[in-house]
Amino acid sequence: MHTYEIAIYNQKVRELVADGERHKRYEDSWADTHYIEFKAETEASAITKCRNKYPQDDGFVIEAVLQV
Repeated sequence: MHTYEIAIYNQKVRELVADGERHKRYEDSWADTHYIEFKAETEASAITKCRNKYPQDDGFVIEAVLQV
């Protein structure tokens, strides 16, 4: 098992914050990059875990994946 750090933000929140508005579901902090660790056997598995928790359809964008 490896630990992967995934850099992720929410594009929808970022756009709303830039326009002075707020997302109804996610905090403004999601406009900034968050670094979240996932334990997984492979990088692909870590990305899948991340996507399950932070769906692309909800505006989440993965910027980078690093094995730590």
